[in-house]
Amino acid sequence: MITGFKEFILRGNVIDLAVAVVIGAAFTAIVTVLVDALIDPLIGLFFKAGSLDEALQLTVPTLGGGESTFSFGLIIGAVINFLAVALVVYLVFVLPMNRLKERAEQRAVGADEAPPLPSEQELLIQIRDLLGDRKLG
Repeated sequence: MITGFKEFILRGNVIDLAVAVVIGAAFTAIVTVLVDALIDPLIGLFFKAGSLDEALQLTVPTLGGGESTFSFGLIIGAVINFLAVALVVYLVFVLPMNRLKERAEQRAVGADEAPPLPSEQELLIQIRDLLGDRKLG
């Protein structure tokens, strides 16, 4: 059981996944700061709210006499955060990796397109012809 667990932990996929989670958390922190420092003030200009959390709120009375608030700004903020993280991941990781993969594939295709080597029979014919030209000359 311990050996199986050790093999599982040392497998490359688990390490890659751990790195992805850490990097994802770091990007989330960066995007959150960008949204709080840049996008929220812009939203505040248009909706007279300090942040997306406070923007586009709809308050309706409930049957019990209280109020219920729908915060559409929170949904918009979550969508913006998701799109910002996805954009950064695409630009920083996916796009460069796809370009590297394309270059590697082009090199592999270029290596495959090298002219085929002549067969033994073709080489023997060339040697015979060269020897025949020497005798004549």
